[in-house]
Amino acid sequence: MRQSRSDAKAFALRLREMVILLEQRTRTAKIQEYLYRHVASSSIPKQMHCLALKLANEHSNNAAARLQLPSAELVPALVDNSYFHFVLASDNVLAASVVATSLVKNALRPENFVLHIITDRKTYAPMQAWFSLHPLAPAIIEVKALHQFDWLSKGKIPVLEAMEKDKRVRSQFRGGSSALVANNTEKPQVIAAKLQALSPKYNSLMNHIRIHLPELFPSLNKIVFLDDDIVIQTDLSPLWDIDMNGKVNGAAETCRGEDTFVMSKRFKSYLNFSHPLIAKNFDPNECAWAYGMNIFDLEAWRKTNISLTYYHWLEENLKSDLSLWQLGTLPPGLIAFHGHVHVIDPFWHMLGLGYQDNTTLADAERAGVIHFNGRAKPWLDIAFPQLRPLWAKYIDFSDKFIKGCHIRAS
Repeated sequence: MRQSRSDAKAFALRLREMVILLEQRTRTAKIQEYLYRHVASSSIPKQMHCLALKLANEHSNNAAARLQLPSAELVPALVDNSYFHFVLASDNVLAASVVATSLVKNALRPENFVLHIITDRKTYAPMQAWFSLHPLAPAIIEVKALHQFDWLSKGKIPVLEAMEKDKRVRSQFRGGSSALVANNTEKPQVIAAKLQALSPKYNSLMNHIRIHLPELFPSLNKIVFLDDDIVIQTDLSPLWDIDMNGKVNGAAETCRGEDTFVMSKRFKSYLNFSHPLIAKNFDPNECAWAYGMNIFDLEAWRKTNISLTYYHWLEENLKSDLSLWQLGTLPPGLIAFHGHVHVIDPFWHMLGLGYQDNTTLADAERAGVIHFNGRAKPWLDIAFPQLRPLWAKYIDFSDKFIKGCHIRAS
């Protein structure tokens, strides 16, 4: 009898050791998965780096790659509200070229389209070179760097101050990704969130530029803002016929639709309702909406306190050690545009092509605009192979710069 009890006890101890070992292995595997995802989605592919370098070199050596964009006689169109104005903020030349090409090629009257491309200082030369050498006439293309806008030199810019504070807060993750992965105490989900916080895009002005649209384009009444991970598959001029009913932001909702994985996002998906400041001010079940393809009525915007609200909540989040919401600009956008959103037909903005592969090619082809939001960007090796052709079809793979950098269709 005693021997049986002793054997049972030894078996229980051995079983417990095996369970602990399996849990440790599972934890390690999960953390490695998060690390690989982080590296794959945050790294710049060598082909993209090559393209930027070749274009920068072309900009230095070829006057044809340094054209004024647009040409002098077309400059008045940049502030002419009889045109359809689109804004794209990007530091990715290849991605910007796909957005621009798909926009113009699908336009019924491209001569009425003006695309304002905003980029950063380091990407300005490659971006200018690309669009100088690859014109999309009769559409009008403007390429402008952030430092060329007057507003940056006019006193304090609240979002810049907030970004600097945000950078200091996130600098607590010392040692980078290696140190985070080596942590043996924190849960894998916490480590994943901290890895995400190290991504450069979360401290990039390109990511916050939307909130400055009224100041950037003081003469324009309405614009359509485009992310650089979208593809346009139809003529977008009908967007100007949509009655916004006095609202500022025309956006697609993300809480209802056939794809319950993608279209199930509410405020509680982004904001931390365990924090009393959030719980007191917002409804967790309110439907969320998406950035990526938005109609902004700048006239209506200038009559609101949307930008001040955005700055205020950025400051509150910093005071709360970044605990009010998940990373990114959508959560403070949900707050700032609260009550100012006009829901548009989901045809104009199909989401989720960058984080799940349940979307069929047929469904994606029927949408007016498709959005590769998520880690699996179409220019990365981790892109979903059945969806990437929808993006790649707008690249000329015989182009000397594309061929020279070994950028391929698949």
